[in-house]
Amino acid sequence: MSDESILKELDDHGVLLLTLNRPRRKNAFNDPQWDALTAALRDAREDPAVAVMVVTGAGGDFSAGQDLTAFGGGGEPRADGKASGYYSCMQALADFDKPLLAAAKGVGVGIGATFLFHCDIVYVGESVRLRLPFVQLGLVPEAASSYLLQQVIGSQRAAELFYTAEWIDAAHAVEVGIAARSFADDALLDATLAKAREIAKWPVSSLQATKRTLLAAHGEAVRRAFATEDAAMMEQAGSPENQEAIKAFIEKREPDFRQFRKK
Repeated sequence: MSDESILKELDDHGVLLLTLNRPRRKNAFNDPQWDALTAALRDAREDPAVAVMVVTGAGGDFSAGQDLTAFGGGGEPRADGKASGYYSCMQALADFDKPLLAAAKGVGVGIGATFLFHCDIVYVGESVRLRLPFVQLGLVPEAASSYLLQQVIGSQRAAELFYTAEWIDAAHAVEVGIAARSFADDALLDATLAKAREIAKWPVSSLQATKRTLLAAHGEAVRRAFATEDAAMMEQAGSPENQEAIKAFIEKREPDFRQFRKK
């Protein structure tokens, strides 16, 4: 069955451009898109014609994160026993052992931001606005971001971004090291592809072996972060605070968490 939520284009240089393609939902993830992305990552890893992957978003945004309108909607149980395709996708992302570049502009919220922490090189457009809204939703960080963000920007800056859920613009993303460079939106993808083709000139076996050495340095810590975050998420998901956050989101108002503070 064809799924157009992920578009793939492999050029003659060995650069695979992967586009998140749900622009009407700001490329927010539903289960079919999680599964399509998982398959794309696994296929690219095994394909000797792919030297480098570039991920971007269709339209004006990278990704608004999990599609809340599709979350927890029931339906047929998954064959893997998981509640969502998110879990297998995160494993495929963490295991991806070829250079991975991102070209992100517009909104990058939740997994739309934490996905970038798994990328080797991140370029952003001037319009980019990233956010880690987990505490605002009564939840906890995901995608091993509790570990990866500290590795990139340090513990204090990571804590500030997690605790405040503030927006991160292009200048701030470059300043703290989330992104390597920023470009005008209309130049972003071309600049990212040019860098990917520069990398793709080298032997795929060497690129893959080098990426594996980089992954090995943090592999165990990333696995622990996944496990810790998943356990904490199970505790927080469906909590009164989480329910209030979702209700406030639907009603387009500020959540009131003071009602849950014990005296």
